[in-house]
Amino acid sequence: RIWQSIQPAHNRRPRVTTPAQDLHIQHLHLQDRLRPATWTAAATNGLHDQRISAQTVRNRLREAHLHARHPHRGLDLIAVRRRNRLEWANAHIRWCLALWRGVLFTDESQFSLYRAEGRQCVWCRVGERFADVNVVDQLAHGGGGVMVWAGVCYGQRTQVHFIDGILNAQRYRDEILRPIVVPFIHDYHYMLQHDNARPHVARICTQFLEAENIPVFTWPAYSPDMSPIEHVWDALDRRIRQRVPVPANIQQLRTAIEEKWTNIPQATINNLINSI
Repeated sequence: RIWQSIQPAHNRRPRVTTPAQDLHIQHLHLQDRLRPATWTAAATNGLHDQRISAQTVRNRLREAHLHARHPHRGLDLIAVRRRNRLEWANAHIRWCLALWRGVLFTDESQFSLYRAEGRQCVWCRVGERFADVNVVDQLAHGGGGVMVWAGVCYGQRTQVHFIDGILNAQRYRDEILRPIVVPFIHDYHYMLQHDNARPHVARICTQFLEAENIPVFTWPAYSPDMSPIEHVWDALDRRIRQRVPVPANIQQLRTAIEEKWTNIPQATINNLINSI
């Protein structure tokens, strides 16, 4: 590349795009930071209707100081959500360790046979990695794989429950709350934490929990990153990816999830809760 840059213009390979097309390519990728270069190449003709390559697209983007980077995964925290999170944090800032140890943190998580998102790139300039346009919503689940529910608390954990299909409020009550959560909390006297997903806060679930005398820990909306179980899910996912052989089908993935879930040291969970 250095050698090419010092060559006289007449010795260089002629450009296959016009300045207007260069600007169009840049505009497409500024409008959609996750747009693959192959898409733009397939939809763009160069000079004399000549097809251009994905590498040409990448070169034009680099000329505009746009580089492919793995996207930062975060939450779509609009102002009101940030304010609610701060108010919640201030309200619980003086909670002692014993109170945090009395909460059962629960959540659902998606596990896939492979990580398609691992190949995803975002086009950004230097210093723009954490700009809103370059942040991928970590709540968005891809297709396929297995959906799992579980709960963790200091000194204990629940079983994992596999969710086939869509989890609605009735299924959440009948498949998770009634057979798993209620007996667990009655036996160990914990407070239930779950997020504000529609099945969780539906009337039939809130009324059921009230009837069963299950205390529910208030939680700010759109804040899974504040729960220790998110870190447990990450630890579980890493263990599954490191498993030999790697799961090749859904049944093997289910088996791996159950196996690795029970193998996560309780000390790891305890440390996460203590860190709150």
